Amino acid sequence: MALNYQTSEPLKVLIKNLKKGLALCCSSLFLFYSCGTSKKATVVADPKIVADQPQVGREFRAAWVATVANINWPSKPGLSSMDQQKEAIFLLDFLKKNNFNAVIFQVRPQADALYKSSLEPWSAFLSGKQGQAPSPYYDPLQFWVDAAHERGLELHVWLNPYRAHHTSGKTISEQSIVKKRPDLVVKLKDGQYWMDPSNKGTQDHAAAVVKDIVKRYDIDGVHFDDYFYPYDSYNGGADFPDEANWAAYQKSGGKLSRGDWRRQGVNQFIERVYKEIKAEKKYVKFGLSPFGIWKPGYPASIEGMDQYNKLYADAKLWLNKGWIDYFTPQLYWGINTIKQSFPVLLGWWATENTMNRHLWPGMNVGLGGDDKNVDEIVNQIMITRGMLPNSNGAVHWSIGGLTKHEKLIRGIADGPYKKQALVPASPWLDDKAPAAPDVKTELQQGQVKISWNHADAADVFKWVVYYQYGNTWNYVVLSQKDRFLMKSASEAGQKLNKVMVTAVDRTGNESIKISASL
Repeated sequence: MALNYQTSEPLKVLIKNLKKGLALCCSSLFLFYSCGTSKKATVVADPKIVADQPQVGREFRAAWVATVANINWPSKPGLSSMDQQKEAIFLLDFLKKNNFNAVIFQVRPQADALYKSSLEPWSAFLSGKQGQAPSPYYDPLQFWVDAAHERGLELHVWLNPYRAHHTSGKTISEQSIVKKRPDLVVKLKDGQYWMDPSNKGTQDHAAAVVKDIVKRYDIDGVHFDDYFYPYDSYNGGADFPDEANWAAYQKSGGKLSRGDWRRQGVNQFIERVYKEIKAEKKYVKFGLSPFGIWKPGYPASIEGMDQYNKLYADAKLWLNKGWIDYFTPQLYWGINTIKQSFPVLLGWWATENTMNRHLWPGMNVGLGGDDKNVDEIVNQIMITRGMLPNSNGAVHWSIGGLTKHEKLIRGIADGPYKKQALVPASPWLDDKAPAAPDVKTELQQGQVKISWNHADAADVFKWVVYYQYGNTWNYVVLSQKDRFLMKSASEAGQKLNKVMVTAVDRTGNESIKISASL
């Protein structure tokens, strides 16, 4: 039975934009260098030749790595530094092997840090004791950044902006904001502590934490999830206890309703974080992953929780305003779940993407590895590709669901993720392509060594090597540290007859293709 995706208008716009993008691609010029010489490049402008050139796949492929309550990493508190690092390498190798290109790593689960910080204590989920550094000492975030980049993966830091202490977080240290700034924190009925989002001190502190990470670490993105005001269950169904701040607002002459006042504080914080990230490092992407439903009835068939009036999160506004670079609504329901249908919700969010930011839905891979769930996730990926052809992508909750279910990861990696892909470009951040590399080839005992250099290696994040056997093109995406690739001079009776290399920068712009003689 055909599904009604309710996306006819946004699809028309997306298809129109896709045609524009293809036209731009087809107008690119390609330079050709001879093998290992300094011969001047030749500009080839024949459109028929250009049209025959290969294109690398584009798709954001990420998984969340949760550290709160040791959900994904480390597997338990108190592991040695070496064991923590071994577990991290296993997860990153797993992502690389299965053609993912990004990891979303939780570094601030409860106003504590999985990195060296002067603002907040070391996380209890590392050592078992909040405030205690890893022993032997190392900086987990720096380790994850370096190891991810070595494998060609983007590293996005995931922070919870308002949660001050989780019930699994053990003893609260004297360095915790719960102890240092009790004026900013309230205790909920389930035992958690929460920073009051309406308090300017809360906003200042959380923004300072983000800015500190962006400034000191070579990250690729900053990521918030769905925790703004807490879910009802965290406080026993009672209203959030912000009476003092609400009374002060009213006394000062404030005219907003309590709900609008709460949303205003969150909105101001989101806009502020976006602007401060860009002021520090423009290429660092800011991503948000809110609850998948804005309000019941949007669109008409949708029922479920109302994040607008329960979490005081106006996620639609953030998308409309372009205060994010990528938007990952948590669409954890099935394609045929009528009241929370994956494609219906995705289509609605697409109509709200008026600033043409990346729309990369969150998908739940934690339901097991049977045929039904494998088909569900593969179909969700394919539906997303069809509905959003200009910027494919998905984020998978969580990496544990992938590592534990071999049938599921094989269905994804041998299916839609069979070939590598670059992260889609973000032209609103930077649309200038990097300079092309210098390329040469050398025949070595039946192997062709393809090597390259670049005049400004700091402007390069990845390389793409395109190669052709017979009439068939293929490609491989390599990390910035790589400078050569070995290929057989022939394969399955077909001669290696063309090789091209491009440079790709931090925002996904690809240089013109440079071909080396064989």
